Amino acid sequence: MNPPSSHRPGRPGGSHPSRPPRPRSNGVPSGALSATPPGSVALWQQLTAVAGALQAIRSGQSGTAALAAVDAGLRPGVQSLLFQVLRQLGRADALRRQLATRTPPPAADALLCTALALGWNPDEAPYEAFTLVNQAVEAAKHHPSTRAQASFINGCLRRFLRERDALVAATDNDPVARFNHPAWWIQRLRKDHPQQWEQILRANNAHAPMTLRINQQKCTLPRYQKALSAINLEAFPAGDMGLALQHPVPVPSLPGFAEGWASVQDAAAQMAAPLLLQGLDLAQPLRVLDACAAPGGKTAHLLEMAAPGAPMHVTALEVDATRSARIGDTLQRLGLSAQVLVADAARPQDWWQAHCGGALFDAILLDAPCTASGIVRRHPDVRWLRRESDIAQLATLQAQLLKALWPLLRPGGRLLYCTCSVFRAEGDAQVQTFLAHNTDAQLQPSPGHLIPGNADKGGAVPDNQIGDHDGFFYALLQKSP
Repeated sequence: MNPPSSHRPGRPGGSHPSRPPRPRSNGVPSGALSATPPGSVALWQQLTAVAGALQAIRSGQSGTAALAAVDAGLRPGVQSLLFQVLRQLGRADALRRQLATRTPPPAADALLCTALALGWNPDEAPYEAFTLVNQAVEAAKHHPSTRAQASFINGCLRRFLRERDALVAATDNDPVARFNHPAWWIQRLRKDHPQQWEQILRANNAHAPMTLRINQQKCTLPRYQKALSAINLEAFPAGDMGLALQHPVPVPSLPGFAEGWASVQDAAAQMAAPLLLQGLDLAQPLRVLDACAAPGGKTAHLLEMAAPGAPMHVTALEVDATRSARIGDTLQRLGLSAQVLVADAARPQDWWQAHCGGALFDAILLDAPCTASGIVRRHPDVRWLRRESDIAQLATLQAQLLKALWPLLRPGGRLLYCTCSVFRAEGDAQVQTFLAHNTDAQLQPSPGHLIPGNADKGGAVPDNQIGDHDGFFYALLQKSP
């Protein structure tokens, strides 16, 4: 999936944020100022960086870009705190409006909302309330853009400590505060998923699991589970080829990661390759197109499923040269090869004849650019970056891609259309429109819309049997012979 512009969120990367530290028995978590040894990072420094990242996101930067600007030594702790802030930002904004009728300058507002988001719910606060307040005020005093508002921030936060219950109750009827999503997003989900919209919103505010795809060309799932157990990492099956870790760990610490034994990939995303290849004779040479391929996880999975001795020729397209380089890195680590092209999938005239000889494909994977509304657990900035108008713009692009790629599929071949979105305009509605205009396309049994989180097993989402996963949409289309 290609982000539609530079400030839009892309796919999850290899790192996996951990939860912010929980208070110890003395009330001071690891990393707090009063408990840090000489040379450690003070909490006020972390809060300054979190507020700066929040301000950047509010101005349109992605969370990835905002975090990249943070000093490397601060970044892990800042990411954990920033993710918690983004998951509670609707409540924090509502509380700030209760405390100050006029919006403070952007830097002061970001710092004040950071403290409120982290501290409004004592059961989930990473630090004691008074520690957060003291350190937020200390952060205001140290930074030139907030120094003049230090007294104001102090007054607001002290009042919040005194009147917490009443102030929280005053925001409880605000849907944005309760669900921590923009109002338009909530309304769209209520329309698209009338039975499950609250479940989706709750899942979006939870922590996503760290899920691995086991490379079965190099290792079996039981063997890898045993390797994890040997280093005291507990994991549970997630689909046919995946394991979900009970607790996230740094990617380089995974057994055999550098040797290509496993890759980090959500359980829903792991469904793409098997869905596309089912029903095809893997013993025969296949020509496969991965149309929007970066960072290469699904390209690699397709190649991992190739039958021994039967060549599978995969062409991986990516319109962005920087992101395209990640495909090569992914394949190199796994010992796989594909034809990687920097090209626009919507313009086959630029690459199909020149690089593919005009040969039709047996299978096409179109993981189309989308709002990323299904991966909010991993990218909590998405909900605050998106605008409702983005949905129609992206749906237009998705339709263009379907129209451009369908003629490149051989008769009897299969195209798998997918998005990491829960919005029907990017999923079911898109496919139904395509079917109405292409009588040679038949919809095969497909998961449809997958709801993020560990949804109930009944209703319209039978594929949630794979366990805890992101929101996704899948439609398998077969061309008439």
